[in-house]
Amino acid sequence: MRAMTLDDLSASALQGKRALVRVDFNVPLDSGQVADDTRIRATLPTLQRLLHGGASMVLMSHLGRPKGQWREDLSLRPVAAALGDLINAPVRFVADIVGPEAQDAARSLAPGSILVLENTRFLPGEEANDGDLGTQLAKLGDFYVNDAFGSAHRAHASTAAVAEAMKREGKPAVAGLLMERELRFLGGALASPERPFVAVLGGAKISGKIDVIENLLPRVDRLLIGGAMANTFFRAQGLDTADSLVEDDRVDMAKDLLDRGGDKLVLPVDCIVAKEATEEAEARTVARDAVPDGMKILDIGPDSVDLFRGHVQGAGTVVWNGPMGMFEKAPFRAGTEKLAHAVADATDAGTTTIIGGGDTAAAVQRAGLADRMSHVSTGGGASLEFLEGKELPGVAALSTTEVQDG
Repeated sequence: MRAMTLDDLSASALQGKRALVRVDFNVPLDSGQVADDTRIRATLPTLQRLLHGGASMVLMSHLGRPKGQWREDLSLRPVAAALGDLINAPVRFVADIVGPEAQDAARSLAPGSILVLENTRFLPGEEANDGDLGTQLAKLGDFYVNDAFGSAHRAHASTAAVAEAMKREGKPAVAGLLMERELRFLGGALASPERPFVAVLGGAKISGKIDVIENLLPRVDRLLIGGAMANTFFRAQGLDTADSLVEDDRVDMAKDLLDRGGDKLVLPVDCIVAKEATEEAEARTVARDAVPDGMKILDIGPDSVDLFRGHVQGAGTVVWNGPMGMFEKAPFRAGTEKLAHAVADATDAGTTTIIGGGDTAAAVQRAGLADRMSHVSTGGGASLEFLEGKELPGVAALSTTEVQDG
């Protein structure tokens, strides 16, 4: 069984029909304008496929965290305007979600036109996955398309309840092209990766990645650990980490992982340290067993980059989630950026490379390397939960087919 996708719908299922599409338009705004349209652009292939098929579309998305309150500063009005600049189709915005104005606007849509609803999180029932709200949303379309992988780990009315309501009415609920791509790359990496399979995990805390480590450890050939989470492993090895961030309550867990992981687990061999994590900090390179008193480990060092590069460039599949250091600050950016270049070079040589969204995607984009990766996930939390082996509610709610891939 697998989730149905747009490819499973016939031409007649699109022509003259109205698609209710969950997109991820949770974009940054600046002075009432879209500051970064990456997420809007990511869903254009799905929207264009529907347009070319002769469908009209009702788009729904959340924006920010209004907590069930109507807030003008979190309106999707400027996002609809930005979409209108990017796509060759009429785009209309309606300041309603399931009320009479939204219903009338949806019913009056001509084929090839787009309606953007107001922020779904303005309704308290959205985050509660309210069944009645899901039923009301389902009335706005003839079929449902979820192209919002970044929200697929949330059981909300616009990602789960609406799909269930559609299915009850005999209407298909399918994955959009972006969602399908995410599931294909991430699912393929877990189910049948080209080997050697190398995972790179970074970020601040083991506690935030423990389920990922547990799920990946039996599957990978190498698991490279960077970021501040490596400090807890250093402490588990009996090394002095000085003033570095360490999860003291996770040291025993790190010891257990080191015992079970053996040579699968690869830790940094040197570090970039400084007294404070600031732009003006005087950073220096030290061995991992020679961190001076009063210093903090804030990035992996050049020898660690070379070590990690060797594993990455010899891999068949690389999954990377989490930066190698505090990349937001210039003195501690080199480890993440140099590793990003190594992963891009591996992609050029034929390695399948998957960037797990969130900070990692931001770092790759900052380095100008996103286009050189096989896949950059649009969902930080969703990709993390997928790598943990968890079922994503927004995917589980879709229609399924027994037609097998390949």
